[in-house]
Parts: sequence; C-alpha cells; structure tokens
Amino acid sequence: MKLKIFSAKDIRQAVSMAQAIEAVKKAYIQYSSGKAVLPLRIAISPEKKSDIALFMPAYLTDSKSFGVKIVSVFPENREKNIATINALVIILDAETGQAEAIMDGTYLTALRTGAGSGGATELLARKDAQVAAIFGAGIQAHTQLEAICTVRSIRKVRVYDVVRSRAEAFAEEMKAHGKPIPPDISVAGSPSETTRDADIICAATTSATPVFNDSDLKLGVHLNAIGSFRPEVQEIPAETVIRAKVFVDSLSMSLEETGDLIIPIKQGLMKESHIHGEIGQVAAGKLSGRESEKEVTLFKSVGLAVQDVATASLVLSQAKRLGLGVEMEI
Repeated sequence: MKLKIFSAKDIRQAVSMAQAIEAVKKAYIQYSSGKAVLPLRIAISPEKKSDIALFMPAYLTDSKSFGVKIVSVFPENREKNIATINALVIILDAETGQAEAIMDGTYLTALRTGAGSGGATELLARKDAQVAAIFGAGIQAHTQLEAICTVRSIRKVRVYDVVRSRAEAFAEEMKAHGKPIPPDISVAGSPSETTRDADIICAATTSATPVFNDSDLKLGVHLNAIGSFRPEVQEIPAETVIRAKVFVDSLSMSLEETGDLIIPIKQGLMKESHIHGEIGQVAAGKLSGRESEKEVTLFKSVGLAVQDVATASLVLSQAKRLGLGVEMEI
C-alpha cells in the first residue's frame, strides 16, 4: 500500500485560509443536513485530568471525505517548550477503506478551527466590523486572526495573553504576516482593554474560567469561542451567553462537551432552547443569522471531525496537483 505523507509546510502550501473556510462551511452544511457520519469522539486522559487525547473519526456522504484525527491537548507542554496541541490526521479511501494519506494534524487543526470561526464570522459578524480582539496567543490564535481578516476588513487588532511575552511574540509575528492581516496589532494590558470597541472577539485559550467581563462588550459584537471543550471549563461569561444569539457547530456535542453552555444551563440561567441553532443551518440558508446591528452573536465551537476530514481531503487533492508530500510504501 502506498501512502502520502504531508507536513505542516505542505499543508500551508496546498490550501489557503479562504479555501479552508469554504471547505469547512460545506462540511458544516453536510453535517447539519444529516449527510455525515460523526460518532462522539473518544476522550482519554492518560495521566493528569488536564491532559487529554481525542480520537475523532468522520465520514461526509456528499464529498466522500473519510478519515480520523488523533489529537492531544497537554497544557503543561508550554513549560517544556512543546506545543500544547499535537495531532495526526489519516485519510481513507471511501471506496476501498485503504489509507491514502497521513498528515500533520497540529497545523491542520489550527487551520480548520480558524476556518470554522472564519465561516461563522462571515455569516454572523457585522459587515462593517473593523476592530478585532484575540484572547490567547497560541497556534490557534494565529489562524483565528487570519480567518477573521480573510472575511472582514479588519484595521486594528488587540491581543491579550496571561503571559505577556507570548502576546508580544504573537503581535510581532502577525505583523510580519502581511495581508489580509493589518499592521496595527497591539498587546493589551488587561481583558477590558482587549475588548474595548471590539467588533469581533476570538477566545482561544485553555482557561477554565471566563477570560473577560460581559459588561466590557459593545453592542453588535460577534464572538467566536473555541477554548472550552469540557463540561467544567467556562471560557465565556454566562451573562454573555445569556444575552447573545448563540450558534454552535453541533447541538448534541456542544450540550455534552462545553461548560460555556452546560454551566449556565445547570445553574438554571438559561434553557437548551436558548441556542438558536447550528452554523451549518445558517450556511445552508435554513436559519437566520444576525438580524440587527445591535445584536450580540456568539459562535461556540467544540470542534468536529468533519472539519478535519473535509480540510484534509482538500489538502490531499491540492497537494497531489502541486506535487507536494512524500510517498511511502508500507
């Protein structure tokens, strides 16, 4: 059996953020239309409760995208100068079941997660949004910013991280990125300074408690929340969730996995019906998104394997055309 192997560099060369956004939007539509096989992911914590490995298979019936991602999230890796998130993606041939490719899943995870927020921002944020705020300065933050700048004309960015040096390094790196990211990127000294006048906020942290105060948000803001994927982890204040028009990537999985929704529901502050629907329904034109300029919209993503297999399948197709990757016989 011959297998293609793709590095993070190959993935960057093969697929642009704009292409990834379109691939993920189509995956969301298939998922919300019942055209995906997506089992609940298997989670294993090998040692500490804070460490977790996830096994995420998926199949998209329309696009015939088939595969599995294995991803680990080990927060203390930062102290060892090792990436917090590490992953591999395996793509299978839907006709034969044979493995076609193995690719770096760490960058691909960041790419597809950013693409998910980019798609949600395109559908939900105000058209005139110009100021962006980023919480967290890891690999996820990089693609979150790239994605929102791909779909909106952002002129100013503020970033906040509990470790200021990480935020400073992030700001310098993203300034050098070039278009569509603007050069006006500053490091905020506090959460309230970060959110001030922000039109779009992306929260991409490992924090177990809310990273900003609801009272600091302006009317009409759009939020992408990607950090909380455990029932006990709450990255977004309950007050914000309650007053926002909430969209999710998966209704069933969100109610199983994210404390951003589970905690306020358990506290009796809101009901499950407060969730307006899935972003795939909005992308398909079956559900309304933003309906006023003053509405606060929130996209809560727990991350779906359909995003991974859709993006990885696109990488495989584009990389073959461009002659990227290494072929091995096993």
